[in-house]
Amino acid sequence: MSATSPGPFRSAALFCLLVLTANGCGLSAELDREANPGRTPTPTPSPAVVKPSPPPPDATPAPSPSVPGRQVKGCPKSGLRFAADRGDAAMGLRAMGLDVTNCGDRPYTLNGYPAVTVLDGSGDPFPGVRTVEGTDQVPMAPEDPGPRPLTLAPGRSAHAALYWRMHNTPGVYLRVAPRQGDTTVTVQPPYPLDIGPENVLGTTAWQPSQAR
Repeated sequence: MSATSPGPFRSAALFCLLVLTANGCGLSAELDREANPGRTPTPTPSPAVVKPSPPPPDATPAPSPSVPGRQVKGCPKSGLRFAADRGDAAMGLRAMGLDVTNCGDRPYTLNGYPAVTVLDGSGDPFPGVRTVEGTDQVPMAPEDPGPRPLTLAPGRSAHAALYWRMHNTPGVYLRVAPRQGDTTVTVQPPYPLDIGPENVLGTTAWQPSQAR
């Protein structure tokens, strides 16, 4: 077969190219059809909305230096020194450890529960906060091991745990005593208790401190 003039072939190819272009039959159009066979219009993304930053939470009330009964440095006259730890939290349950150390020169006998009152930043008791012996009234709190006679030799410590449910008001101080009726002192935990009014603070009985 003799070679023909390329004119008709080029004209036909040009015509096909124009038709494909007009009908959107190029590669990009074909990919678009495969990704969106129903030819549903692609929504135009709306511009991102920048939400204003939430206001900072209320600051914890500053502790007052004039709160009466604060624990003195060194060993108090009672021969007992109290300390609260940093606490722990999980699923709305709060926990804090309370330790008492015999810093005196004679043995001290414990048998029961600490006396604890939660105070605000001014040293006033929280209205409605109820301290109970045991943990039965604090949902999800571990079981209280119960009281046992315990004699602290000089330099030895005992431990009790405090449990409560999360609230939104901070308790800044704890007024504590080894048992009801004893002389109290006021200590400041490293972090406030988010216990709030009308809440229950459960306490476990004193137990020998474990090596930590």
